[in-house]
Amino acid sequence: MEYISILMFLAVCIVLLFGYPVALSLAGVALIFAGIGIGSGVFEMAFLHALPNRLYGVLNNQTLLAVPLFVFMGAMLERSKIAENLLNAMALLFGRFNAGLAISVTLVGMLLAASTGIVGATVVTMGLLSLPTMLKRGYSPAFSSGIICATGTLGQIIPPSIALVLLGDVLSSAYQKAQLTMGIFNPKTVSVGDLFAGAVVPGLILVLFYILYCILVAIFQPSAIPNKVESSDENTVEKLSLLTLISALLPPLLLMFAVLGSILFGYATPTEAAGVGATGALLLALFNRQLSKENLIAVTQTTVKITSMVFLILIGASLFSLVFRGFGGEELVHGLFQQMPGGVVGATLIVMLVIFLLGFILDFIEITFVVVPIVAPVLLAMGLDPIWLGIMIAVNLQTSFLTPPFGFALFYLRGVADKAVATSAIYKGVIPFIIMQLILLCTLAYWPSLVTWLPNVIYG
Repeated sequence: MEYISILMFLAVCIVLLFGYPVALSLAGVALIFAGIGIGSGVFEMAFLHALPNRLYGVLNNQTLLAVPLFVFMGAMLERSKIAENLLNAMALLFGRFNAGLAISVTLVGMLLAASTGIVGATVVTMGLLSLPTMLKRGYSPAFSSGIICATGTLGQIIPPSIALVLLGDVLSSAYQKAQLTMGIFNPKTVSVGDLFAGAVVPGLILVLFYILYCILVAIFQPSAIPNKVESSDENTVEKLSLLTLISALLPPLLLMFAVLGSILFGYATPTEAAGVGATGALLLALFNRQLSKENLIAVTQTTVKITSMVFLILIGASLFSLVFRGFGGEELVHGLFQQMPGGVVGATLIVMLVIFLLGFILDFIEITFVVVPIVAPVLLAMGLDPIWLGIMIAVNLQTSFLTPPFGFALFYLRGVADKAVATSAIYKGVIPFIIMQLILLCTLAYWPSLVTWLPNVIYG
C-alpha cells in the first residue's frame, strides 16, 4: 500500500507539468487518491479528520505572520526607488575601476536580497535597471545576464529571506518529530533566527565569490568587460559619489541592521522584526517621496496576492501530507533511507539531488511545504544538524533556480530582458555562477561549522 504514496507524488508532478495551479493540484490529487483508497478499504478516513486541526495550527502560527510583513517590506522597497538610487550611487563609486559596474550590481543585489528577501522581485528589478546600462557600457550579454541572475537569487540565502522563514518553521516541526522518534521527550528547538544566523557566513562567501569572479574576468577576459569609465572631471565624480553614496546607502543599511540585528541579538522575534521592517519601508518610501496612494495600493495588492498564494499552497500541502502519511509514505521513505548505501551521507546526497531536480518544476514554497516535511524528520533522526540541513537546502534550491533550461531566475530575466539578448547568452552566463554555488555546497558539506559557528556564538 505504501507504494501508492509514490504514485501520488508522481501524479502531482505530472499534473503540474500540464500547468495547473500548485495548491489545487496538491489538494486535488490528494483527495482523488484518498477517495480511491477509502473505496478500496486501504485508507483510513481518520487521517482526513485531522485536517481542520492542522489548518487551525497554520492560521495560529505566529512565525508565519512574518511572511506578509516581509513581503510588504520588499514590495514597498521595490517601488520606492531604493534599488535605482543604490545602483546609481555604487556605479559612481566603482565606475572608475575595471569591472566596477559588475561589482556594483553584485553589492546592490546583496543589499536588495537583505532588504526584500524575494528572489523574483530582485531579478526583475536588477534586470530592468542594470542590464540596459551594462550592455550600453560594453559588457557582454552573457556576463551581464549571469551576474544579474546570480545576484538576484541571493534573496534565497541572505536573511531576512522568505525562504528561510518558511524553512525555519517546517524544520522546527521536523526536528521535534525526529527527536520524539529517537526517544527524546524533552526536544530541543530550532528557530527562524537560527537559520538567519546560519545563513550569514555562506551568503557573504557567495558574494565574495561573485566579486572575485568579476575581477578575474576583467583581468583574463577583457572582451567581456570594458575598461573603466573615463571621466573628464574626477573630482566631480568623487564629490558626487560621496554625497550620493551616503544618502543612497545609509537608509537600506539601517533598515537591514534594524531587521536582522534585532533578530540575531535577541531583541525581537522574526515576526516582530518583520513589523519593524514593514514600518521602516514605509518611512523610506515617505523619505523618497514615493508614498503615493497608487504605490500603496499596488504594494498592498502585491502583498495580498503573494501571501494568499503562500497560505493556499500550505493548505494544499497539509492535505497532501496527511494522505501521503495515511498510505504509509513516511515509513516507506524511512525504510529506503535506512537501506541506502552510504548511510546518512548517501541519503543526504539523494535528497539534495531530488530537491535540485524538483526545483526545475516547483517553487521553493512548494518544496518547503511538500518535500521537506517528508524527508527532513528522517534525515534529522539520522543525526544531521537542522540548521546545516536548512542552509544546504536553501543553497541547493538557489543553484537549481539558476540552472538551465528550467531555472526560475532565467525565466524572470528572460521576461524583462531586451530581445537582443539571446536566451543562449543567458544560459551561458550563469554557468560560472552555478559552479561557484556547487563549490559552496561542497565546502559547507566538508566544513559544517561555516553554518553552525555563528548560531552557536549568538545563541550558545
